[in-house]
Amino acid sequence: MKDQSISPRHCLGRLAFIFAALQLILFSSATAKPITIAENSTLRQLEDPFNHIKQIKAGVLNIGYVEAGPANGEPVLLLHGWPYDIYSYKEVSEILTAKGYRVLIPYLRGYGSTRFLSAATPRNGQQSALAVDMIAFMDALKIKNAIVGGFDWGARTADIMAALWPERVKGLVSVSGYLIGSQAGNRAPLKPQAELSWWYQYYFATDRGQAGYQAHTAEFNKLIWQTASPTWKFSEETYSRSAASFKNPDHVQIVIDNYRWRLGITKGEAKYDALESKLATAPYITVPTVTLEGDANGAPHPDPSVYAIRFKGKYAHHNINGGVGHNLPQEAPQAFADAILEVATWAR
Repeated sequence: MKDQSISPRHCLGRLAFIFAALQLILFSSATAKPITIAENSTLRQLEDPFNHIKQIKAGVLNIGYVEAGPANGEPVLLLHGWPYDIYSYKEVSEILTAKGYRVLIPYLRGYGSTRFLSAATPRNGQQSALAVDMIAFMDALKIKNAIVGGFDWGARTADIMAALWPERVKGLVSVSGYLIGSQAGNRAPLKPQAELSWWYQYYFATDRGQAGYQAHTAEFNKLIWQTASPTWKFSEETYSRSAASFKNPDHVQIVIDNYRWRLGITKGEAKYDALESKLATAPYITVPTVTLEGDANGAPHPDPSVYAIRFKGKYAHHNINGGVGHNLPQEAPQAFADAILEVATWAR
């Protein structure tokens, strides 16, 4: 059941905003004057689903999410990565809702308004935990299955959902392809140049790294944006809008645990052991899938030729040109939306 609790301050603010918008509408109608640019802007803000974050209890979390489009539209679940947030999909959602899709964009654990229901729950960032969160999210919303898309952590989560629960995933869009890993697989050292790309993973493995990320979260994550998307000229306003989600009280612990788990420094929770054992076998993905890669991705990523064999259903890969970096949905929203539409056609 949805959690309808809203703070009095938030409620009053929203009511004031709605009242102001209604006044603009009534005044414009009464005076028979065309609505001004400023009035139009207010109305657009009122209608913007990103200004109305919803909350729902799902599994161990109270998940904050955006819902856009018709309630009876075909559901599309879009998952963000680190260090990004739901705004990676703002333009994608506008394209898809215009086509009649119901778009759901949750904050992952440790981001935005998503919170743990219990202080006793481990702040665990291991890969299977995030996928279980998203299955619980679909269950809470009574969504039987959906098209699922993602990049970075979101792509890995979407891949896991498709591999372990194919009945819940009608189609998959995964930036940088097959990202399912295992602690055993991560033990093998890479060549020096490849290891260099993972500098932050080793930084986070130290107490100094955790303290540094805690003290300089916003500055650190902006550096990742710049290096992962070296040609993307994002504005300070664009970055600040997403950086607000890193102020989540569990953000630092989730991020640190995610990378430490990959290196085997933390064990994870025993309740996920069976899932991790399955993932360690690199299971095939059988649902219709489109994988994408930007031509200017500055983050570590596998070559498409390496992972194509992991997809056994209808499959296509597209390279996206034009200086597109790691945050592909936000940098090339039309290309990402087109991929969603492509797998939606295959899934019918």
